[in-house]
Amino acid sequence: MSAIDPASGTTPSSAAIPPNEVSPPSRWSRHGARTTVLFTVADLVATLLFAFEGARLAAEAGLDVFGVLVVGCVSSLVGGILRDLLLGDTPPFAFRSPSRILVALLGSVAAIALVATQATAPDDLFAVLDALGLALFAITGAEKALDHNANGWVVVILGTLTAVGGGITRDLLLGHVPTVLTSSVYASAAAAASLVVYVAARLRLPPWVCMTLGFATCAALRILAIVFDWQLPRLS
Repeated sequence: MSAIDPASGTTPSSAAIPPNEVSPPSRWSRHGARTTVLFTVADLVATLLFAFEGARLAAEAGLDVFGVLVVGCVSSLVGGILRDLLLGDTPPFAFRSPSRILVALLGSVAAIALVATQATAPDDLFAVLDALGLALFAITGAEKALDHNANGWVVVILGTLTAVGGGITRDLLLGHVPTVLTSSVYASAAAAASLVVYVAARLRLPPWVCMTLGFATCAALRILAIVFDWQLPRLS
């Protein structure tokens, strides 16, 4: 057994560890349980919205029930899985807790029920729900990257990837050109939100303020783009 230094209460080996090699506390833990709850709620709501939208599109494309459930889960989980893998947070959180998969299945079942009952809803409503899910995934992706001490480039990339990764996979499974490549202010809105989260964090604002500002940025940009048909410049 190692002797304990009575003056410091530590073993010689632990006392010799340089301070800069000790992992910093989590951004969320430093700001209390409310911030952790806010992150979890945002991630779960985004999962529900993207699962619903993905399953609805799959059902309207004529897939069977199993196919609809698969597309719904893929739409809502792939972005977060890719983010976690790139951050080295393995296995991805979606596989460590049943909550994300259960919420994804719930959203998919809700979409199946909607299509099966032939209930109608305005396309603009689905577009707004998709915009809200996009914003929520962008801010949670950016926040998790920040919590892993990522630099600004990585925060923006992972925030954007979290927001659009599931949608890209969904569109490819359904045989469509991904929305992110055809709808100009989509990935760019998620990138803007991620950048806002990073800048706000650099200004030492609390995580809940960073997430709120980022969410407002992405949601506003995407909804305004839908209303006014904003498009980025095209080459032809």
